[in-house]
Amino acid sequence: MPSHPTGRDDADATPPRAVEAAGTVATNAEAGRVRRGRRGPRVPLTAAAGLGAAAVAAVLIAGASSAVVVAVAGVVTGLLAAVSLLLAASRVAPAHRRQPVAWRWLSAGSATWVLGVGLRPVADGTPFVLTFADLLMLGGSVLLAVGSGLSVQPPAYGRGPVRQAVDAYVGAAAIFAVTWVAVLGPAFRKADEPGAFFSTLAIPVVCLLAVCAVAPAVIASRAGNRLVGLSGVGVLAAITIGEFATALSRMKGDEPPLPAGLVAPVAFLAIAVTPWIARDRPGRILPVALTTAAPLALAGVATIAVALYAVGRDATLTVVAASAVLILLGRLFVLLAETAGMRRLVDVGEQQLRQLAENTGDVVLVVDVDGVIQEIGPGVEETYGYPPDELTQRPIFDYMHPEDVPGIQALLRRMADDDGTEPHGSCRISCRVRASDGTWRPTESVATRHVRGDGLILVTVRDLTDQVALRNQVTHLTFHDGVTGLPNRAYFEERARDVLSRRAGGTAVIFLDLDGFTAVNDSVGHASGDYLLGQAGRRLRSAVRADDTLARWGGDEFAILLEGGGSAGSDAQTAIDLAERLVRAVSTDPFRVADRDIALTASVGVAFAEDGLPAGDLLRNADVAMSRAKELGGRRVEVFATHMHADVVRRLEIATDLQRALHENQFAVEYQPVVDLATSRVTAVEALVRWWRGSTFVPPEQFLGAAEDTGIIVPLSEWILREACREVAAWRASSWDIGLSLNLSARQITAPRFVESVSEALAESGLPASALTLEVIEEMLVEDADDTITKLSELRALGVRLAIDDFGTGYASLAFLRQLPVDMIKIDPSFVSGLGRDETLTLLTRTIVRLGHDLGLIVVAEGIERPEQLELLREMGCTRGQGYLVARPMTARSVDSLMRTTLQNTA
Repeated sequence: MPSHPTGRDDADATPPRAVEAAGTVATNAEAGRVRRGRRGPRVPLTAAAGLGAAAVAAVLIAGASSAVVVAVAGVVTGLLAAVSLLLAASRVAPAHRRQPVAWRWLSAGSATWVLGVGLRPVADGTPFVLTFADLLMLGGSVLLAVGSGLSVQPPAYGRGPVRQAVDAYVGAAAIFAVTWVAVLGPAFRKADEPGAFFSTLAIPVVCLLAVCAVAPAVIASRAGNRLVGLSGVGVLAAITIGEFATALSRMKGDEPPLPAGLVAPVAFLAIAVTPWIARDRPGRILPVALTTAAPLALAGVATIAVALYAVGRDATLTVVAASAVLILLGRLFVLLAETAGMRRLVDVGEQQLRQLAENTGDVVLVVDVDGVIQEIGPGVEETYGYPPDELTQRPIFDYMHPEDVPGIQALLRRMADDDGTEPHGSCRISCRVRASDGTWRPTESVATRHVRGDGLILVTVRDLTDQVALRNQVTHLTFHDGVTGLPNRAYFEERARDVLSRRAGGTAVIFLDLDGFTAVNDSVGHASGDYLLGQAGRRLRSAVRADDTLARWGGDEFAILLEGGGSAGSDAQTAIDLAERLVRAVSTDPFRVADRDIALTASVGVAFAEDGLPAGDLLRNADVAMSRAKELGGRRVEVFATHMHADVVRRLEIATDLQRALHENQFAVEYQPVVDLATSRVTAVEALVRWWRGSTFVPPEQFLGAAEDTGIIVPLSEWILREACREVAAWRASSWDIGLSLNLSARQITAPRFVESVSEALAESGLPASALTLEVIEEMLVEDADDTITKLSELRALGVRLAIDDFGTGYASLAFLRQLPVDMIKIDPSFVSGLGRDETLTLLTRTIVRLGHDLGLIVVAEGIERPEQLELLREMGCTRGQGYLVARPMTARSVDSLMRTTLQNTA
């Protein structure tokens, strides 16, 4: 665990596990309070019920009338129910918003009914058919019906308001018809005033309609909180029964029967206890088909009852009419059963779709057009950490990113204003959702209008956090280097194109190459080389400005993009200053790799953008300038000039022509004699390559560099070796004791079959190995020294003689003279050219000649062009020489003539 800056921070910091534990304790405590709250009112409510029962018993013992007993029982149980429902509503968790609203309606209905039933004994003395007490009881019944309907969630395929009203009327009419046949009809025929009769039935009929309106929805509900709603329906049914009995008693002028009057108080007692009973599990009491067909069944029973009632008057007509009605009802019942079956299949399909979505990690929810969550699946807790109950009846906008809310609101409005021509059309929504830990999760949702309508929208939410993280990682890997963490070549090229498309003035590109980095990989391995590249990237990053783009171009090359904003002169000077600063950043301090210090330098090229210059050309120019800096020795800065590109193009063209020339035998070998300065006798010839492109002679200095860079020098050198060995072997076969001297290139030495190619050329031509002298320059002995010395030693073991060419111009000659058995040293022409004119060069030449004699080596002076040079070399004791004064390079035919002349003079 990281330490805190001060002891106080450490002490005050609360570990995450402690916070989680505290949250668990708080949750458990809250649950305990809820449980205690549910148990708490039972004692006073039980005491109140006991007191009420005692009061009812006292009234009965006192011999009070049934109306008074019913009034006392109704007041006690109604008040008990009202208080119980009100207390229960105040203790419901905030997530269950629908329950307290419904229970408050039920409590208000109970209180209103209590007020009416308590005043009824007093109001019955008035001359009115319907008293103000009856109106209070009627209002209380309506409130009870509303509360019962609100206590449960509407079914997935709820009936529309018109159909609900029709079904309620059919069911109430059927029950009324049966009741009329059984009880009300005879009473009506005995009534003196039909108007008063029907007015007396107003309350029970309204109550009957209320029961028929809310009972199917409550019974068909699968919600676990439907028990209170069922109790409310039971209260309404009890009130209906009691009011029918009261109405019949009023018509007869008798007291209401006590058992019928006590049905409603018993129901109120039941509803008072119901909120404190544990919830029942979700599930339907009756299938939807039965609750849907209940009005039709009641209509069928009523039809049979009416038919039996009227059969005595006109049997034929009654039977025909009743049978027709029953057949129509049967047909309608079949249609309803089929519809219910199809709805069940759709319901099952919807459930399966939800399960499928939840199994795939999606969250399914139902919202209204205002964005309030009506239903939500359990997957929300696993995905976002919210319990489903906490989100129900809350706006989805509370959990969305503020920037995404306006778009979602507009989408919901469009779906709400849709004319319904495509009710099941869907649309995709992308937004960010806040999880319970406070993080914003990217999501993709599909919203569609719910199949059951009612202004509901079904939304399937898929969390894209992992996909977005993976996409960001892939994007980062695509445009960033895995070794240094810097942007890569693809990113740099795209950035350069973007910058140049907006402005070109002042923009510059810098290319940097680490000199000698190849030796790092060879010496300490590629893993350590990558570690060094990481260090170099950090050094360069600290040297550039914050708004400059630094990238790893590839290998050991880096690129920097400078976006100019000032004057052209100041931007150019800024770029050059930065380039020099980059050289110092790399070269000043060594890199620490594999427990050793490695010193590197850098070659830097700078190119400036011009109007109309493509980004690719600008990058190419910087690369060309960097290559130029490397060719000039490294650790320097070169600014691109037009001739640099021309040189590169010319070298590429030459490389192409070289390949063609090698296949078309456009090369020839010329030989420059090496003579004994004391006797002027030709002792050897040096093979030199010449290129005749048609009739045009191409000087060696114009194509040997390109041949070395492109690797064509390897097959070309092998051809020169075979050709020269063949010619010299032929001259030696004519009794001319002559040797062959041949220059080696760096690429030729590092070629895989270098030693084998020399051995094969000697074997094919028959030239003795001792007659062949291979020349190397000092720089070849320094670069890749171990491999070079190993291969040259293998040639020395074959009998081939070795010479160091351009001796004196390198910086490690004496050390390698000790390691490598050399037979000959060749004095560089720059020393010979100063003989007789420069005392220092004369002294150095004399020193080299003396050193060669002391080591037992043959000393050859190159570039002899003046007589005084030849005399001084003879005086110094130099044994051999070559140059234009001695003999110019010549063709093989000219060497043949020279051979014949030499042999004749010898003879």
